[in-house]
Amino acid sequence: MKKSLAKNPNMLRTMIGTGLVLVLILSYAVYSNTLDSEYYGYNTTNESETINLQSNEEGQANWYFTSKEAITWINVTIEGVGAESSTLIIEASGVEWYYSSLLGIEGADFFNCEDGGFSEVSESCLRASVHEIPIDNEGEQIIHGRVSLNLPIEGLGYIQSDNTALAEEEARNIIDNEKKTVTWNLKVVNNGGVISDDNITISTSIVKHEFVSIEEFKLNPVQESIYSLATLIGCFFLLLFVPLTIYFSALYKSKNDDKLRLEK
Repeated sequence: MKKSLAKNPNMLRTMIGTGLVLVLILSYAVYSNTLDSEYYGYNTTNESETINLQSNEEGQANWYFTSKEAITWINVTIEGVGAESSTLIIEASGVEWYYSSLLGIEGADFFNCEDGGFSEVSESCLRASVHEIPIDNEGEQIIHGRVSLNLPIEGLGYIQSDNTALAEEEARNIIDNEKKTVTWNLKVVNNGGVISDDNITISTSIVKHEFVSIEEFKLNPVQESIYSLATLIGCFFLLLFVPLTIYFSALYKSKNDDKLRLEK
């Protein structure tokens, strides 16, 4: 590199200038792409509603309720089941839903609830209209089930569309398509028969969604440009660091050798 600089003393200046021009061009590209993302975020309600269960059989652990909303979650809390080896059976008429014992557990690794997921490398939900869940007789047990994978869990989803009107129409269709009349049946069985509901406490809630608003997804162009500029400058100087280090090391060694020769 020393010989190259000797032949062309402006090479270093050219390299730096070219790099800065590249940084500016790429920064502008990032800035321009943040102005029109074509992605829209739609907000929905994310309300939990406690359900009043109706009894199918008086004195028996057998209940039902009907839902008509767009639902992401069904949550059941049960305790007081005295009979050993009991099973809670939850059936949804006309719809398949997702269940796993890991649902709702914080820190559950290698887990997903998507169709055609990664069952070979992770646990996944079971999709069915009926799920049989063993009951732990030691105390309160909480069961979480996913009813829809299309609705946004936290009440904020994103879609790609040409304009705001089309995006809103698509968002409303997503929610409307998930509105189904479903009758839910819950019962606790033991040895093939429904047990008594004595001392059993059960509560059920659902999380429902309605369309609220939609807005275009936007990044802060100034902030993103600053981040991109800093990243590109950092990468540029990292690329120059090794050859410049070698050059200045060689230059220092050459001057030091000349100094030693003069002293002799």
